[in-house]
Amino acid sequence: MSSETTRRIRETGVVAIVRGTDADAAIETVDAIRRGGVSTVEVTANTDGVLDMLREVSSSFTEEEVTVGAGTVLDAETARATMLAGAEFLVTPSFDEDVVRTANRYGNASFVGIATPTEAVRAFEAGADMVKVFPAGTLGPGFVSAMGGPLGHIPTVPTGGVNLENVRDFFEAGAAAVGVGSSIVDNDAVNRGDFDAIEENARAFAEAVRDARGGA
Repeated sequence: MSSETTRRIRETGVVAIVRGTDADAAIETVDAIRRGGVSTVEVTANTDGVLDMLREVSSSFTEEEVTVGAGTVLDAETARATMLAGAEFLVTPSFDEDVVRTANRYGNASFVGIATPTEAVRAFEAGADMVKVFPAGTLGPGFVSAMGGPLGHIPTVPTGGVNLENVRDFFEAGAAAVGVGSSIVDNDAVNRGDFDAIEENARAFAEAVRDARGGA
């Protein structure tokens, strides 16, 4: 399951991050993201009602329609609770070996937050499927490119500060995928019920990724 989830995320190229969104709007938000061409969604564990939200999303869409994961997972207890609620992958802001071990034990993918090459190696050796370069806006595409020299075997997912202006640079630097938050899931638009705006944001990123990959 872990390898299949990783394959889907590589194929999509974008993980849309749902953070702080009203649980009542979860299905409409995720559906708008899906319609825009982004089929991978991360719901952060510090969102109110996250477990119910994960259950609703995972039961409302097939695996082919939406791959749903949990983000901001800080410990093994949260990891297990979110997986039981339907999370197919776990995303962390930092490296916690217990989270990676828990994900591996139950066959789920994990994407571990790193900010140095040493952290990347430790996370990958512990069994992380990919490393989340965080905060990507601060570290920049140059960091991703430089790390890819000696550590090209470790797939990177830059997250935090990725936008339409720099997304191509991250892919040209060697990113396997990117994590995108408010540039897709604009909570003001969600609160207005403007799900067409969410769909358009997702479509813009899906197209930008295709362009960065040479239209493949």
